[in-house]
Amino acid sequence: MNRVAARLLRSPEGVAGLCLLVLLAAMALAAPLLFPGDPLAIVGRPMTVPFTDPALPLGTDRLGRDVAAGLMHGARTSLLVGLATALVALAAGALVGTVAGLAGGLVDEALMRVVDAFQIVPGFLLALAFVSVTGASLPVIILAIALGAWTGPARLVRAEVLSIRERDYVAAARVIGMHPAEIALREVLPNALPPVLALTAVIVATAVLVEAALSFLGLGDPNVVTWGSMIAEGRNVLRTAPHLSIVPGLGLVATVLGVYLLGEGLADAMAGREARG
Repeated sequence: MNRVAARLLRSPEGVAGLCLLVLLAAMALAAPLLFPGDPLAIVGRPMTVPFTDPALPLGTDRLGRDVAAGLMHGARTSLLVGLATALVALAAGALVGTVAGLAGGLVDEALMRVVDAFQIVPGFLLALAFVSVTGASLPVIILAIALGAWTGPARLVRAEVLSIRERDYVAAARVIGMHPAEIALREVLPNALPPVLALTAVIVATAVLVEAALSFLGLGDPNVVTWGSMIAEGRNVLRTAPHLSIVPGLGLVATVLGVYLLGEGLADAMAGREARG
């Protein structure tokens, strides 16, 4: 693990992605301190121009809400959705992939057909339909996005488990009478998960973009500020106040770029590759 961290810190992509994500995490953590209270509250005149009021550095939107407060609180929402979705998707995928790979036979066949069924429907359409039926809230949105994201980890974990279960240390665990669940948790899963972690960056980036798209379409949680809802609000005055959409749009770009670069650096580090020149 130390060697992986050292290789990651020698990777230009990994360092750049890590710096971007640390900055965004700092924004998210500092939001309640710098902008306490409800970021959706009306705090000034509508359409205040940026940098004309020290108390409102990025101005206000059409309703008089603080754009800077929305930007920083929106970082909290985006990172929460991305990380929580990745956690749910990886947990579900690891469980299904491990059971399918170890059980084999009819169990494996049945679980893989379930995976195929979920992969038929594009993840965004699945999330859109799920949120439309159940109503919008952050837990529902996280679950909806995870429904379309768990199949990739499931397939990769299954492939790793099929290889690992034939190795000598797994056979030795069976010989000494170790329970199958203990074999899965102690011998198989820890060795199957590292390649799957490279998918985390893809899942996080996808979740951030899907949540923003749902909010842009009016299907986000109305009780929290999101970058997607800020972009949707800003499009109505795009010609006169383009910054209302550009500012949260840059936040989305920075988040996805940071996750992508860190994922590239982490993948290279785990594969034992040094920084590319």
